[in-house]
Amino acid sequence: MVDLRAKPFNLSEQEITWVEDTLASMTLEEKLGQLFVLLKPVPGADEEKIGALMETAKPGGMRWQGGDAETVRKQNRFFQQYSRIPVLIAGNCDDGGNGVLPKEGTFVATAAEAGAEEGTETAYRIGYVAGREAAAIGVNWMFNPVADVYRNWRNTIVNTRSFGSDPDRVIACVRAYIRGIRDAAPHMACTCKHFPGDGWDELDPHISPAHNEAEPEDWLASYGRVYRTMIDEGLEAVMTGQISLPKMSRRLRPGMKDSEIMPASLAPELLQDLLRGQLGFNGVIISDASHMIGMAGVMKRSEAVPRCIAAGCDMFLFANDPEEDLGYLRAGVESGIVTQERLADALRRILGLKARLKLYDEKVRFPAGNDLGVIGCEAHRRFTAEAADRCVTLVKDTRGLLPLDPSEKKNALLIYARSTPNSKGDQGDGVREMITEELERAGFHVTQCPSFYDLENENGVSPMNFVRMMQMGRREDFRKQYDVIFVFINVKGYAQRNVERLSWSSGHSMEMPWYTEEVPTVGVSLNYTNHLVDCANIHTFVNAYGLNRENIRAAVEKICGKSEFRGRADETVFCGRWDTRL
Repeated sequence: MVDLRAKPFNLSEQEITWVEDTLASMTLEEKLGQLFVLLKPVPGADEEKIGALMETAKPGGMRWQGGDAETVRKQNRFFQQYSRIPVLIAGNCDDGGNGVLPKEGTFVATAAEAGAEEGTETAYRIGYVAGREAAAIGVNWMFNPVADVYRNWRNTIVNTRSFGSDPDRVIACVRAYIRGIRDAAPHMACTCKHFPGDGWDELDPHISPAHNEAEPEDWLASYGRVYRTMIDEGLEAVMTGQISLPKMSRRLRPGMKDSEIMPASLAPELLQDLLRGQLGFNGVIISDASHMIGMAGVMKRSEAVPRCIAAGCDMFLFANDPEEDLGYLRAGVESGIVTQERLADALRRILGLKARLKLYDEKVRFPAGNDLGVIGCEAHRRFTAEAADRCVTLVKDTRGLLPLDPSEKKNALLIYARSTPNSKGDQGDGVREMITEELERAGFHVTQCPSFYDLENENGVSPMNFVRMMQMGRREDFRKQYDVIFVFINVKGYAQRNVERLSWSSGHSMEMPWYTEEVPTVGVSLNYTNHLVDCANIHTFVNAYGLNRENIRAAVEKICGKSEFRGRADETVFCGRWDTRL
């Protein structure tokens, strides 16, 4: 059972009285609603609709979708205004304030980028900017930092979201991120995720059941050590991944059948015996998103909703249908799947977190004069450029091509490989144009290689577009035309494909690296860090970590020798292969 006097709550007697008085005053409907963090389905700040949602569902926490800063701030205020009990308002900020406001907020750096830095200043700044910009719109609970250890280079769901493969490095960066949050927003809680740990399996739990197959001793020395350290330092919340830990589950429950192995959100042995027992976590446990196939695909929702709480989660993330899911939870309480003791314990933890954040104080719950001017401010934007300077990484330059002098190698062919468009209306993402501008700013004369999608848009649908993409031309003419080739890669598959690899716009495309022995070639990844597995014969390769102008400019300047490469490559970039090092 929870101890509200102990960390992470550290409540005073007066605050404990507030928790107990609030709990005693709650109806069953309020108690059930407190266990849900709901996702507002429609953007906007319609006061009447928000009031009706809060009155009907009575949620303990809220997330939202879309909207500009002023609209979201107003919306979050309505969440609080129309709830009798203070609401936890959550943000998800892996990279900075852009996590809560994609258009206005500041992208500082990815975790992979911060992990490449010598120190932890960038990790701190990601947290600081996230905390400052999120607090400005009324957020009080951060669903960060990601505490996963990146053990499998094939895993693309946390490739850029993990601080790296070394547990000590992950601990240092997670600690720095949390310190940034606390310095920026003292009334904001942090959450480590995705317990028991993503980064082992190559599967994405958004789209399939996923597993962490670490041996118990290995897990305790890596993922477990990260969690134990953060718990000892006062971590407020843990988010359970829709990921199982089979070998640990079997150790904790001898004789467990394979069919009984469940993701952590539904596994009492992982939440009660391991997380609460062995690791000593006293805070709030929240499930990851319940629509993920890692949960939705292994159990009927009518069973999963109450069993998630019975297993040890205190809060359930997102409802498919609030009325239906509340009904499932009510049925679980009435049948005894969720005991009265478990329900009360979860509620005390939720209310304890709200007391920990001082949300009983109207001045904290309804902060006056939040400064929206901090969102995307110049100071925060400088952090983006400084992170790029510190973290952009030269993975390899085995033939000593760098630095490039544009006056000597002026004529450049730019190949831009990006994820396959999902819409017939796709008109490009503007990144190739930004790259071109930065290369030309450095002094190169740039020719853009077309993609199959360009030709389809320009010429209409025709078999000749495929033929055109196969035309590589005479080698001698090609060598005379170009002095250097740049291959910029922006490929991602988040929540859509399990393992995302480099893909070209058509089969047998002229984009493919047939040219690396003809003309000096530089590869640059703007996203994932593991692309060398698919283009090992590019002998000069840079991880730039971002699609923004600051990261692209930093990469180009470092390629040209205007500044030094300061980032360090994680061992996973070589994908366990000898040829990627050549």
